[in-house]
Amino acid sequence: MSKRFEDLKKVPKQPAVRILAVANAKLRTPLNLPASASVSEVMEVLEKAGAFVDMLRLMGAALPARERAWWACLAARDVVGDVEKLPPTLELCEAWVRKPNEDLRAKIKDANDTADIDDETTLCGLCVLYFNDTLGPGDLAKINGPPGATQAAAFGMNVKALGQGDSIPEAADVLIDRAVDIARGGNGQIPLPGKVVEVEIQ
Repeated sequence: MSKRFEDLKKVPKQPAVRILAVANAKLRTPLNLPASASVSEVMEVLEKAGAFVDMLRLMGAALPARERAWWACLAARDVVGDVEKLPPTLELCEAWVRKPNEDLRAKIKDANDTADIDDETTLCGLCVLYFNDTLGPGDLAKINGPPGATQAAAFGMNVKALGQGDSIPEAADVLIDRAVDIARGGNGQIPLPGKVVEVEIQ
């Protein structure tokens, strides 16, 4: 097995097909693997097939909720570029990743509700709002969220970032490597070619 996908200690020790089913996600690439194949094994096959979109889809499903939100925030940073002030949703989501709490979730909900229609960082907001499979904080915590919503939001944010590098395949490799690094316990701060990513996280 390729060492690129080894030691994903934060990924559940479950077959990739089960992780995808829980996330209400499906790979587009045919796999000739047993149903018991791990995320690492599936990632290796997808890499050989050049199926980087499916690799992003699987990592979006496999990362735990907080780590998934952080992965989305890094992609959002690529999308917004070098700005003096981050969009409110992104700024709040990064704060939530550092210190998850319900007060911040409530603020993220308000920020998402009032965001500009073209503010793509609201996908990060959805990662946080639905992180525990509910619709959000307060009374919304009593209502189940859409199955796989947080996983789809993180995947979508990373797909948005694909066009921010020098080439889509190069950008995909970086986005995948970020997810892998986060899954190993790292901070995922690997810049796209021509980009600088430096954000503190505890």
